[in-house]
Amino acid sequence: MKRLWNNYRYLILRRITQIGLLFLYFGANAWGWTILQGNLSSSIILGKIPMSDPYAALQMLAAGAVMATNLLVGVAVAASFYFFIGGRAFCSWVCPINMVTDAANYLREVTGINKVTGIKQPASRNIRYWVLGMSLVISAIMGVTAFEFISPISMVHRGIVFGIGFGWAAVLIIFLFDLFVLKNGWCGHVCPLGGFYSILGKFSFIRVQHLEENCTLCMKCKVVCPENQVLHMIGKESLPVLSGECTNCARCIEVCDDDALRFSIRSMVQNKETGE
Repeated sequence: MKRLWNNYRYLILRRITQIGLLFLYFGANAWGWTILQGNLSSSIILGKIPMSDPYAALQMLAAGAVMATNLLVGVAVAASFYFFIGGRAFCSWVCPINMVTDAANYLREVTGINKVTGIKQPASRNIRYWVLGMSLVISAIMGVTAFEFISPISMVHRGIVFGIGFGWAAVLIIFLFDLFVLKNGWCGHVCPLGGFYSILGKFSFIRVQHLEENCTLCMKCKVVCPENQVLHMIGKESLPVLSGECTNCARCIEVCDDDALRFSIRSMVQNKETGE
């Protein structure tokens, strides 16, 4: 049991967080709970603290909407939260689609599809930033929140919490896309929400820190990392992962048997490097 916890502790905590949030949202709709009400785009905690998706608000702004004060406060609360813990922590710790794409990637590994399709990815990870930009342009032209209108994340969330929509169809499409077409296809290449949070995450405080002196170059971290381009320092120098594309999922920390990867606070890491 101890070995299981050590090897999968962050995965277990991420699943508890993701499923727990869905349960709280469902409880609010089904039984009137006030712990967490609303949805991933706009929520209220304990009936008092608003949280609003900054990307959804940006689309609303582009569409010409006038935002209420409580929405602006909610945006500030959510942005501050993800600014501190790492923007793409949303992708690995909150977003329900992450469970779908993780399942697809697991099957790719155990069935050998990764070997058949090859290691080199045929698509650029910058696609998500182009989709992000296009969603804002379309929002401005059509006067609607373009991505929110078709977002599989919103569809899945509505389907689970409210029992409506085409959420399960979206789940199946993304699962098959990640399984047969492109490894980490949706989250790592296409999703504009992940692209938005990666921009916000460039400035976050909580980072994965690499300790070069402990590293034995086993490269297990690069195998499991969904954004392995952020681990360019492995075996080369002691540096924190500063790329906003890191999801802070901690898979690399779990598989590292050498204690060469760990979570650190950005300011503490920088002070230690400069000898302050």
